[in-house]
Amino acid sequence: MSNMEIVDEIRDRLGRDERFPHPMEVAVSEQAGTVTLRGSVSSFRQRRAAVDVARRVRGVRHVEDELALDLRDHWEDDEIRGDALQRLIEDDDVPADRLEVRVANGWLTLKGEVKHQYESNAAFEAVTDVPGIGGITNEIKVITAGIAG
Repeated sequence: MSNMEIVDEIRDRLGRDERFPHPMEVAVSEQAGTVTLRGSVSSFRQRRAAVDVARRVRGVRHVEDELALDLRDHWEDDEIRGDALQRLIEDDDVPADRLEVRVANGWLTLKGEVKHQYESNAAFEAVTDVPGIGGITNEIKVITAGIAG
């Protein structure tokens, strides 16, 4: 595919994806298989989704994510933390009692210890669409010995 075909395909896919209510806010460029995404999205989940959409287009070898988060609604760190904790509690694959959530300036950090990698992955996925987060750091440790359950 040519540069413009790759760009057009990514823009078309973003336009058809219901996760992007404002797909024109994402600028797309391509050079030798490297796609650069610039502009704004309204959530961490949208940011991840935009990169995923671009990666899936034939001819794309690498995606440079230069997207900015435009959190039009201001969320307090305590609100974000509460929402994240609730989502962890409600997810059956997450041992929420072993995890801690910290939020500073919209950046969410998961800490704690779990017995299986899928539990860490599930915790991360459970909080990716919490409104107001600018990013997530997953510091959950997988400890296979010494944890009951």
